[in-house]
Amino acid sequence: MKKAALFLCLGAALTLSGCVTTKTYQEALSATEACRVKAEGLDANLTQERSEKTELKVGLDGCVKELSALKAKGEATDAAKSGIEKEYAACVKEREEQGAQIARLKKAFDDCERQSAIRAKDAEDGQAQIALLKGELEGSQKEREYQAREIERLKVKAGEISTEKELELQKVKGAYENLLMEMKQEIERGDIKITQAVDRLSVNLVEKILFDSGEAELKSAGLKIIKRVGDILKGVADKQIRVEGHTDNVKIGARIKMKYPSNWELSTARATTVVRYLQDKVGISPAHLSAAGFAENKPVASNETQEGKAQNRRIEIVLLPLDVDRVLEELKK
Repeated sequence: MKKAALFLCLGAALTLSGCVTTKTYQEALSATEACRVKAEGLDANLTQERSEKTELKVGLDGCVKELSALKAKGEATDAAKSGIEKEYAACVKEREEQGAQIARLKKAFDDCERQSAIRAKDAEDGQAQIALLKGELEGSQKEREYQAREIERLKVKAGEISTEKELELQKVKGAYENLLMEMKQEIERGDIKITQAVDRLSVNLVEKILFDSGEAELKSAGLKIIKRVGDILKGVADKQIRVEGHTDNVKIGARIKMKYPSNWELSTARATTVVRYLQDKVGISPAHLSAAGFAENKPVASNETQEGKAQNRRIEIVLLPLDVDRVLEELKK
């Protein structure tokens, strides 16, 4: 290779110069040497480049192999990563399911705890209720025993006062019979009605024989009737006399509205007038007398007819036990 390059250089020099001089020849030789040296250098460079190319090819082949290996490894890694990701997703899903299961179990546990607390509270309440009922039962038993003793004592007490009660009833019955005899004519005319129920005696007097319409002052005939009734009732001891005023449902007229705004005032005024007469003229103790006005609120007949209204306008003189509360207290002693 080197020789060929040299001859090429020499030939070129001779061709250009034809017949040359020694100087020229030497210069050509020098040029040829230079070309030779340059050619050798190029040859060396080429050899080195070929060597380097070979080395590079070897390295490239190694790199290609390594790249292939890395690519295969990457693909394996990707596959492994995909598997890991799937496994991770499965783990996450499982963890979520386990979390939900734990939440359900915790809720169930909390519910059980609450139910247990409620049952415990119910058990405590039940025990307290049982204790309370037991105490009430014991109290009831004691109360029954006390009541049994009281019943026996009251039976004894009732036996002690039975004679006195019989005497009182006989007095009431006697007053009833005396009133029937004394007021026979008025009873037959329907002006007075007398009733007896055990120890209660009632004398019902219609308005017309006692008062003028809308008035609360007793008429002269009414004074006499009240005097006759009062004299009989006065003879019955240990009784209270309650005088009740009653009216029909007709409203108070304009003529007397200033004096008696409603039937309440009129019925009360009439009852009070009779009470005052029994006290002042008949001589009955005021401690045994009381007056009450009921207006139209306790009718004995229908207010739809004139006859019914006449019956409802009345004074009732009621004979009652002197002091019901005192009698009850006596029975309890």
